[in-house]
Amino acid sequence: MVLGLAPALAKAGVEVTILTTDSNGDNGQKPLDVPLNIPIKQDGYEIIYFRCAPFRRYKFSLGLLKFLKNNAKYSDIAHIHALFSPISSAAAIVCRQQNLPYILRPLGTLDPSDLRKKKQLKQLYVALLERRNLAGASAIHFTSEQEAKISSRFGVITKDLVIPLGVIPPKNNTENIRNKFGIDNDKPVVLFMSRIDRKKGLELLIPALQKLSIHGLDFHFVLAGTNPQDPIYEQKIKSEIENSQLKSHTTITGFVTGEAKISLLETADLFVLPSYYENFGIAVAEAMVAGTPVVISDQVHIYQQVLDSESGWVGTTDVESIVRLLTTALSNLQECQRRGLNAQKYALQHFSWDAITQQVIQAYREIVVENTIF
Repeated sequence: MVLGLAPALAKAGVEVTILTTDSNGDNGQKPLDVPLNIPIKQDGYEIIYFRCAPFRRYKFSLGLLKFLKNNAKYSDIAHIHALFSPISSAAAIVCRQQNLPYILRPLGTLDPSDLRKKKQLKQLYVALLERRNLAGASAIHFTSEQEAKISSRFGVITKDLVIPLGVIPPKNNTENIRNKFGIDNDKPVVLFMSRIDRKKGLELLIPALQKLSIHGLDFHFVLAGTNPQDPIYEQKIKSEIENSQLKSHTTITGFVTGEAKISLLETADLFVLPSYYENFGIAVAEAMVAGTPVVISDQVHIYQQVLDSESGWVGTTDVESIVRLLTTALSNLQECQRRGLNAQKYALQHFSWDAITQQVIQAYREIVVENTIF
């Protein structure tokens, strides 16, 4: 999201500096091979990387916080992405100390179901840090009305901004993904492309696809994604497929990017994501802008937009609901095409970075004026 918003803001005349660390994921991966502590120009904005030190595991950086403290006076506003992260929590504190107004984007961490994970630790974290950070924020940036509606505030009254995430329309792509992965040209493709995580609803989707296969519905399933943070669960899902009748008509690609990702999204007849919770669902928006209709659960928080625009089908988080929706869609590929065109039209209009950037800039301006007056 940050790397989509930053160049769009720069294009609109906003001077943008991204502060981040050289962290490169979890599980002991080597740091990013990037210059440290100096601005790097790219796509009209600048990005500065700082070494994670101390506490590399938590992506903390004293260097980043020191830079923010010394340079806050040169900025009008800060947009902080993530809660319950030591570096973003500390950044909010520094912003308050330096009288720099800031917006917090929680990334779904205020959802009650997410707060139940490590509940006691999060309650302590809220008491010590995050309640004051929320109270001191000029606004909380939610990416859907539903996310804002259900999010906890811990007794704090906040100003809410509801601004969706953006997607970049795919460029012309020449890669033949069917040939690459050996998918028959006459079989409709059902695509899951996301992190292989428990919350994504794969334990609903796999049994649903098995039922479709038993009932003789013809399709090819593509599982695209990985989860280096939970390889045991990833292997569990793969084993379920390998030991079922889905094996003969399933392709497991692992993580995909670039032309392969674009080609999969454009080739798929259906994109499916029956998640138990998504504060927005960026993968859904990416499928929509590629012209692919979606089958999602009503816990993906842009489900209402999908319904209103007839961009796909929305069900509940149970196997039978997914079976019904997939059966309906795969039994009428002409309707899939119609809803795919609707999806692309809606996404280009509502999820374009240019449109979203104007909303963000307007929010920035209002906050800067409010803080200037008061």
